Amino acid sequence: MYQLHTRIFVPASLPEVWDFFSSPQNLSKITAPSMGFTIKTGGEGKMYPGQIIAYTVKPVAGVPMEWVTEITHVDEMKFFVDEQRKGPYKMWHHEHHFKSVDGGVEMEDIVSYLLPLGFLGNFAHVIFVKKQLESIFNYRTEVVKKIFPGSTNDASK
Repeated sequence: MYQLHTRIFVPASLPEVWDFFSSPQNLSKITAPSMGFTIKTGGEGKMYPGQIIAYTVKPVAGVPMEWVTEITHVDEMKFFVDEQRKGPYKMWHHEHHFKSVDGGVEMEDIVSYLLPLGFLGNFAHVIFVKKQLESIFNYRTEVVKKIFPGSTNDASK
């Protein structure tokens, strides 16, 4: 299993940060246009446990792929979890954590994932999957810095 761990400091109130990140409609704002991310169904309204969201993404060579996730856990103002039900990964478990800190909010993402195809999946991870995921989260961080000026990768603020 692989894991990606990111942390960012956002100089805003916890309710403001939570409202933005727990809204499925905002996913397209923080996803690189090159990913071709479009919500097909289930992204309306406020997030809740059991919510199923279907997307189209273009993760490799612009080829569209359906990705379905379920919001499995929501602890208001603290964390939520999305898990893949259909998509490119053998397993995808994405934890989004929010913690009030002096001057703002510390956001932490923990993505645990497995790739299909055994050895070939592991090879793909080394060649491009890991870099692509890091790029996706780096893009998101840069967008967050524009939406919430003063945000920084230094979550120790």
